[in-house]
Amino acid sequence: MNLESIETPYYLCDEKLLEKNLKILDDVQKRSGAKIIVALKGFAMFSTFPLVAQYLYGCTASGLYEARLAKEEFCKYNENAEVHTYSVAFRENEIEEIAKVSNHIVFNSPNQFNKFVLKVKEINPKIHISLRVNPEYSSAPSDIYNPCGVYSRLGTSLSNIDENMFQYLDGLNFHALCEENTDALEAVLSVFEEKFSKYFKNLKYINFGGGHHITKKGYDIDRLIWIIKEFIKKYDVNVYLEPGEAVGWETGYLVSTVLDVFENGMNIAILDTSAEAHMPDTLAMPYRADVRGAGVSGEKKYTYRLGGNTCLAGDIMGDYSFDKPLTVGKRIIFEDQIHYTFVKNTTFNGIKLPSLVLKKLDGSVELVKEFGYEDYRNRLS
Repeated sequence: MNLESIETPYYLCDEKLLEKNLKILDDVQKRSGAKIIVALKGFAMFSTFPLVAQYLYGCTASGLYEARLAKEEFCKYNENAEVHTYSVAFRENEIEEIAKVSNHIVFNSPNQFNKFVLKVKEINPKIHISLRVNPEYSSAPSDIYNPCGVYSRLGTSLSNIDENMFQYLDGLNFHALCEENTDALEAVLSVFEEKFSKYFKNLKYINFGGGHHITKKGYDIDRLIWIIKEFIKKYDVNVYLEPGEAVGWETGYLVSTVLDVFENGMNIAILDTSAEAHMPDTLAMPYRADVRGAGVSGEKKYTYRLGGNTCLAGDIMGDYSFDKPLTVGKRIIFEDQIHYTFVKNTTFNGIKLPSLVLKKLDGSVELVKEFGYEDYRNRLS
């Protein structure tokens, strides 16, 4: 399939780039002794699971639907794959099915633990029980991505620990990072150990959560491996990591088309995609996505404000400069748009969801999924 024949907007995931990341993660597993599982909240393109399942130990889910996806679409390629399911609060009418499809269940609070632990063990006697704790320390770059901020609803703080839980607990989870290096991990780990290590004695594992930017250029992989090995040696427990962005990092892009160009104090180009609906983290973090062949405002001869095709005034990707004037029909490529993008897409304004395209290891291109009116309609009533 020729990429020019695929209607925009679409995301393209390149399996060669994905496998490059997976090999880096697998190297960490083999050299450190840790197990790495993919966080579906960040990367859930299940057409890639035949490849991902060759390298990673399983999936971490944030509720019933992600857990089902892991069980149905990941485990069929790796019969020993693990499904870890966490929720800020489990629903009573879903807990039975979650227990059946999960190998590990992670509770967020003593209340949730006490409410469901015996029921979960009765349904699935082999399930591993874990508690998410909050070390109340993080260097996350933005409050919206800081799970350890003031008044956080994520995880149990030391002051709220119920020691009676530990007769059932197999593990503890903490999650405090956001696209950070090993220095941030070491700082969090120091606080975590100081507060919670007295409870490690009979545990089977500790989950270091996600946010480890392992596949980003410059990440200190050797330091991470040393940290994990020292922790395992010190406490005689298994260690899990559950990155999302590190799996999908720089594995593909979002392709859009210029629909209109006009001037209103500056040159403006309207695209057939949307920052609000298709690249939400560019507004939430916020950050400026790279555009292939473009520079910052004023760097090149022609500067344009790239805007989305919704009525939200702030649906703007940013100001970019180009060597040549933009014209209607020109394709614009936003780099690194595979993690935390299509998993968070909306149909706000009834805007078309971008298609999903896979560039296979052999170089062939497959249009995996195309969305239409029914996908918008079926979310409504």
